[in-house]
Amino acid sequence: MKNRLEEIRKRHGIKQEELAEALKVSRQTIGSLENGRYNPSIILAFKIARYFGMSIEEIFIYEEESS
Repeated sequence: MKNRLEEIRKRHGIKQEELAEALKVSRQTIGSLENGRYNPSIILAFKIARYFGMSIEEIFIYEEESS
């Protein structure tokens, strides 16, 4: 799943550490999300969206795998 988390976070002038603290996760979790190495739980996705006042779909881009 792709996401726009890094772009949105930087646009708001927020450091990875600040976002991690606000969401009660590690900075490494934020870095892994931004690099696409980790997909968030639905709860974390909602927390991120609520933090930025956006919908989940505005941050996370789900692309179905072609078979």
